[in-house]
Amino acid sequence: MERLLGQAESREEVGQCHPFTPTDLVGTGFHSDSSLHSNPHFSFCLGPSFSSQSVQLHPPSSFLPWANSCSRISCSDLQAMAGPFSRLLSTRPGVGLLALAGAGSLAAGFLLSSEPVRAASERRRLYPPSAEYPDLRKHNNCMASHLTPAVYARLCNKTTPTGWTLDQCIQTGVDNPGHPFIKTVGMVAGDEETYEVFADLFDPVIQERHNGYDPRTMKHTTDLDASKIRSGYFDERYVLSSRVRTGRSIRGLSLPPACTRAERREVERVVVDALSGLKGDLAGRYYRLSEMTEAEQQQLIDDHFLFDKPVSPLLTAAGMARDWPDARGIWHNNEKSFLIWVNEEDHTRVISMEKGGNMKRVFERFCRGLKEVERLIQERGWEFMWNERLGYILTCPSNLGTGLRAGVHIKLPLLSKDSRFPKILENLRLQKRGTGGVDTAATGSIFDISNLDRLGKSEVELVQLVIDGVNYLIDCERRLERGQDIRIPAPLVHSKH
Repeated sequence: MERLLGQAESREEVGQCHPFTPTDLVGTGFHSDSSLHSNPHFSFCLGPSFSSQSVQLHPPSSFLPWANSCSRISCSDLQAMAGPFSRLLSTRPGVGLLALAGAGSLAAGFLLSSEPVRAASERRRLYPPSAEYPDLRKHNNCMASHLTPAVYARLCNKTTPTGWTLDQCIQTGVDNPGHPFIKTVGMVAGDEETYEVFADLFDPVIQERHNGYDPRTMKHTTDLDASKIRSGYFDERYVLSSRVRTGRSIRGLSLPPACTRAERREVERVVVDALSGLKGDLAGRYYRLSEMTEAEQQQLIDDHFLFDKPVSPLLTAAGMARDWPDARGIWHNNEKSFLIWVNEEDHTRVISMEKGGNMKRVFERFCRGLKEVERLIQERGWEFMWNERLGYILTCPSNLGTGLRAGVHIKLPLLSKDSRFPKILENLRLQKRGTGGVDTAATGSIFDISNLDRLGKSEVELVQLVIDGVNYLIDCERRLERGQDIRIPAPLVHSKH
């Protein structure tokens, strides 16, 4: 590639416009949109995200309002990009040259220059890794427990193909030390390759967070056969609602902490186009946040259908709220029992929910809908991020594997006041949140109870774990109502896969 780009420079082609068409993308893994088809001139542009070296195959209009000030990239920068870029550049030498379209006409091309990037790199090399190592002495998160100075020194100068760095991975955990009694993960991924490039840190964090699952030696299993579920009907005097959700990421596009505006809009386009193919009881429509009134948004949030703008420091420090609400929205079926969130913490969140305690029916709809969504995504030439050691790839390591959270809103006025409640939840591998979810308080002794683990157990195993665990909590509440004693169950042991 360097030779080809060098030939372009020697022919004084640098800075000229080199239009190409959607047919040039065949076999690269990138997909064009309608604006690309209508305008054959489009260019490589650096995205306005944390990943300052990320190159996107989108027309400049995709990046408005900053289309007229795209950054410059060099031949060496282009070499560092992922395989699809290499294949495209090797067949079209002139394609690495920037061209901008603005105000209805093509603007002048920019010279390829690596000076800003090179200058930043040189500044960094003035200081040893020990001088850059963050102060984690008062931190209580998984990242801080495993990021030793030696690990930091080994990884701090590495980048993923899109330019995502170790410091960007850990920034949310550095900025948010955590609670003395609540241990968070403290790191996020910027793209699929993050989990491989920085495996020396991510693997031990994953092992701690997922109850001993070792991604270096174990393989994740997937099972979406809802017929295997036993029982699954809760006493509705205690359980008010049931839901199952997961996340899915579109392969080839950066994850939310690192994605550019154009990538985020591409996620929305791909997902909404696929969802238009859902039929029967899954059929519905998509609602963009940018097109909703504040009253409409708040009503959906109050009904627990819609996500709000991220306000948790854990999410905002990771870049989840950039450009809000651009390219965010919710799709739901007509009954509002099957929903898809687009571009919140993950590319997509797939949710099955209903009032009452019929978890078995909720899970059956979840499995059926998720399989259909994946089929429609694949029909359009895309696929979800997945590998056998980590399962489905998502932004936060806590959601790897199944990405599944099966939960109930449950009323536990007596058990919640018992000092043994936290230990019971811990041994059952269950997690407690407030009535409104993460970072909220419980209202009227109503809690959101769900599985703690996502990785190393299948979807069927996790839902069954929640069913058995919630029934145990209900039994404890009943015993306390009768004035009887309760006991702490033996801790669950992680199965070996």
